[in-house]
Amino acid sequence: MTCSNCAQRVEKALRKVPGVLSADVNFALEKADVTGSVDRATLVESVRAAGYAAVEPDVSAGNVGAQTAGLSSELWQLVIAGLITVPFMAHMFLMMAGSDWGLSGWMQFVLASPVQFWIGKRFYLGAWSALRAGAANMDVLVALGTSAAFFYSLAVLLSAEGLLPPALADGHLYFEAAVIVITLILAGKLLEARAKRSTASAIRELMALRPDTARVQRGGAEVVLPIAEVQRGDVIVVKPGEKIPVDGEVVEGSSDVDEALVTGESLPVLRAEGAAVIGGSLNGSGLLKLEARAVGEDSTLARIIRLVERAQSGKAPVQQLVDRISAVFVPVIVLIAVATLAGWLLAGAGFETALVAAVSVLVIACPCALGLATPTAIVAGTGAAAKAGILIKDVEALEHANRVTTVAFDKTGTVTEGLPAISDGATTDEDHLSLLQLAASAQRGSEHPLAKAFLRRAEEEALELLPVTAFESRPGRGILARVGNQALTIGNPAMMAEAGIALDALKPQGDRMAARGETPVFVAVDGSLRGVFALSDPLRETSAEAISHLQETGVRTLMLSGDNQTVVDLISRNLGVDRALGPLRPEDKVAELSRLRAEGQVVAMVGDGVNDAPALAEADLGIAMGSGSDVAMETASITLMRPDPRLVSAALRVARATIVKIRQNLFWAFIYNLICIPLAVSGLLNPAFAGAAMAFSSVSVVTNSLFLKRWKSGL
Repeated sequence: MTCSNCAQRVEKALRKVPGVLSADVNFALEKADVTGSVDRATLVESVRAAGYAAVEPDVSAGNVGAQTAGLSSELWQLVIAGLITVPFMAHMFLMMAGSDWGLSGWMQFVLASPVQFWIGKRFYLGAWSALRAGAANMDVLVALGTSAAFFYSLAVLLSAEGLLPPALADGHLYFEAAVIVITLILAGKLLEARAKRSTASAIRELMALRPDTARVQRGGAEVVLPIAEVQRGDVIVVKPGEKIPVDGEVVEGSSDVDEALVTGESLPVLRAEGAAVIGGSLNGSGLLKLEARAVGEDSTLARIIRLVERAQSGKAPVQQLVDRISAVFVPVIVLIAVATLAGWLLAGAGFETALVAAVSVLVIACPCALGLATPTAIVAGTGAAAKAGILIKDVEALEHANRVTTVAFDKTGTVTEGLPAISDGATTDEDHLSLLQLAASAQRGSEHPLAKAFLRRAEEEALELLPVTAFESRPGRGILARVGNQALTIGNPAMMAEAGIALDALKPQGDRMAARGETPVFVAVDGSLRGVFALSDPLRETSAEAISHLQETGVRTLMLSGDNQTVVDLISRNLGVDRALGPLRPEDKVAELSRLRAEGQVVAMVGDGVNDAPALAEADLGIAMGSGSDVAMETASITLMRPDPRLVSAALRVARATIVKIRQNLFWAFIYNLICIPLAVSGLLNPAFAGAAMAFSSVSVVTNSLFLKRWKSGL
């Protein structure tokens, strides 16, 4: 594909295939994403019928080698074209200096022909495919412009030799214009291709993290297996300095693990027995044995790659306008060139003057810059974000993040560590351990962090958990469960009030817990209040700094929590949050976000739990902490790969930087055409300069996008 018109043509061809629901073609990545029920061979054939070739994505070394070979072939063609261009350039400069030396007409013809018809063959083939499909692309403009210059020069040459009527015998030769234009455009395309590969380097770096083999314990021995043969549950040995092949849990050993390229965490982290490790991380100086928990397409690294690819392949809303403009760009330019030729002739200028102006119009116009403006910025921006541990799911997320005015945080696991522990307790009958045993047993069916606090405390006390015969979760309030023949109600005061259970006996103790910033959880057995447990969850060290960063950029902050208002107020004061609400059920959080949006606020919600999923979906922008649940990560538009709230402001910053680059690129692409085309029409540009300017426009847009690769989170 040579310009965005090509991408649109492939897109239309794919969408016409029966069974295809949607198709998006990314010009910068040269990639098509197709959704539907259709075999791949049919898709490949539809692309071939549109005049292009298609292959299924292959991240193997062979495919990378093929791409490198393609670039190498283009480089050799450019070198040959450049060598042929040198005598033409010398001829031009010597003629301008008044020298009598110069290439003969026939020598110019001999040198120009291979450039025009062998090295420039790609433009003719591309133009023919486009015209045959009833469309027009950049190749049409280049083929028309250079052919006009070449064949006019040939006509002048034949006329001077008496082989054609003498009408053109005194005309100038423009072989050098055709040669220089083709050479400069080839140079521009090569630079553009290399730059486009550079913008997509984040994906290649992530793919390179995946080891090809793993050292697996099988039958009492260590065997090296291809990574595709590793199964969930296998015990894998990772020696010092090796990459961790799959997601797993450490079962033996400890080591510092470098997770920088996966999570963006700049410092190695200690991973000991029981800790989770991520495939693609680099093991430090220790020997680790780990049990494989996620392999193949289920691994964290594979999911990261899919998310980044999906974001990079998407189209920003502004791209739809650009596509509509690009669709009519080439036909309009051809009409302008014809009008320029006719206008100069009607004004009394010679045919040569009129032709040079028309050729300059054809060569100067550049639909490529328009087509590259948006996708290259998106590819570079989402790649830079991924390196910092920020996964952006789709292009719409970039648009929303750029406009966020309010950020709402969940409390537990988001601004707090998410590892609450039971710090105090009070009972009505002094049988503390029996009540703890019942409460912990009831919590076996819950994934909430508070439930895990009961389970950890029961394990510390060596309490045997009892069988649970019924379980019902009340998100944002608590649970109902039956342990043996006893009915338990566990939760906050709202849960107890709903169940008609009086808290008078333990309310003073619960109030004291809340005043200390602890969360009181009441426990009732068979409808009678039996105890209250205090759960404390320390704030993350970076939470206050995260809130401050957002406020410095003019973003309002809000905390929405299921905890009681006393605890919420205490934590909000420590963090400096603008506003805090509690106790809220999941539907209450959704209602509050909906109210803010109705006021015209663009709201981002940050959460990590299953009960945060409705709010994440309701917000304009859902941001999930990567340490949280899969449901939260699937619902959110942005996932933070490490539990650092400061990444929220970093995510908004990289989104804004990407949108700024898109706008800059579109400005320069449009302004270039708006300025240069009138100059060409007026005869102020010669074809050689026009070709150089056209090549430069595309390269400048891609290079501008490449500056996004330098973006750093600053954390």
